Amino acid sequence: MAYLGEKIPKLGFGLMRLPMKGGDVDLEQTCQMVDLFLEKGFTYFDTAYGYLDGKSEMAAKACLVDRYPRDRFQLATKLPAWADAHTAEEARQMFWTSLERTGAGYFDFYLLHNLGEERTRFFDEFGIWDFLKARKEEGLIRHLGFSFHDKAAVLDHLLTEHPDMEFVQLQINYADWENEIIESRACYETARAHGKPVVIMEPVKGGSLAELPEELEELFRVADGSASTPSWAIRFAASLPGLITVLSGMSTLEQMRDNLSFMEHFRPLDDQERAVVDDVRRRMETIPHIPCTSCRYCVKGCPQDIPIPGVFKAMNNYLIHNNLRGAKGNYAFATRDGGLASGCIQCGQCESVCPQHIHIIEELQRAVKLLEN
Repeated sequence: MAYLGEKIPKLGFGLMRLPMKGGDVDLEQTCQMVDLFLEKGFTYFDTAYGYLDGKSEMAAKACLVDRYPRDRFQLATKLPAWADAHTAEEARQMFWTSLERTGAGYFDFYLLHNLGEERTRFFDEFGIWDFLKARKEEGLIRHLGFSFHDKAAVLDHLLTEHPDMEFVQLQINYADWENEIIESRACYETARAHGKPVVIMEPVKGGSLAELPEELEELFRVADGSASTPSWAIRFAASLPGLITVLSGMSTLEQMRDNLSFMEHFRPLDDQERAVVDDVRRRMETIPHIPCTSCRYCVKGCPQDIPIPGVFKAMNNYLIHNNLRGAKGNYAFATRDGGLASGCIQCGQCESVCPQHIHIIEELQRAVKLLEN
């Protein structure tokens, strides 16, 4: 028996990290990426109300909806009731705003965005579950589900309480597969136990699995000298059964071409390749680093405008590559417009929305000692 999304190609275009030109989306390059993606037979596009402060949804309209027949693609977006909404009316308005921004007429897949921890209560208190079910009955939503960042036990509870949710979007990659905080494997197995197909997000962990320490890169090169490092991460995710698609947040035409090169005629990992990935994962676990994916949820509400992902990228340059000079250069560039880590007032807003459960305040203090001296 076929499951929801079984026939959808297993590479989706995540519109979270689009190419930028100044403060706006580079529509010319984005259109080229959309064209190539569709030309190669891929059809699933993923955005959200808050991505790029709404510019992602508008780019979806300009480069996709306005240029192609509506039945040529699937469009997904998400409603973050925990962000920028103080009332049920404001939270519900996010749906209508997304519908207007995209001009899509309806959404093939619609998600309650980033359930877990304290965020879930906003969807309950604002009545978002029932509100979106009503939009589905009206035909404005074809398939309704949610994205999730929390423990597998919490996911089990949510799917038990809301069995009519049709799919789940989860963070799954080989680095987090056995991670006791992210629980990628446990969450995936929980969703499948409830009979829910899965959309995978962060298969390359915000790009951090695209460039590894040299000794780990060498393990992949020895196994297959023609395969790019990101290809191992995406193929690991795409090899799992019961998937709707695997989202890749591509930022350049070059990244798009690379992903299409191995996903156009996708071949799951064989046992020998899986063993190589497991070996890389085990070795990665011994390297200290900050598991930031640059989702930027922490930045939007920061009262000090600290570019937290940029600070952590600089820190990881030191932690992973032992490049202190380069790390200080990265830090100076990230904070060139202000927002030094030393300006943190420890309000905790960032930690309350971090999907990776990073101790952000503590890491910023560490960055001050290392990079501001």
